[in-house]
Amino acid sequence: MSTLRNKVQLIGHVGQEPTITNLDNGKKVVRLSIATNEHYKDGKGEKQTNTNWHSLVVWGKTADIIEKYVTKGKEIAIEGKLTSRSYEDKDGVKRYVTEVVVSEILLLGNAE
Repeated sequence: MSTLRNKVQLIGHVGQEPTITNLDNGKKVVRLSIATNEHYKDGKGEKQTNTNWHSLVVWGKTADIIEKYVTKGKEIAIEGKLTSRSYEDKDGVKRYVTEVVVSEILLLGNAE
């Protein structure tokens, strides 16, 4: 179980076109979000859907795969780890962000 300390696995649909940034040091970073859906029945027995959005950050060869093959609506499976960071926005307000740093990706179905 020691390898499960910080591991995230998600299957979802890409929410918007991935944002690709080529850094000065030659590295590439891709940012995207995916939606995961949880289906359940409420107290009245009616089907409900709860959608959660997840921010992803992808580096290296995995970023190259996303750049070539992943578009809005595409269903993907990812594995990675949770990271948290903070930054100051343009108004000087400190913001906190939790993201999944992706280590592996699996391309699944077609775009919805």
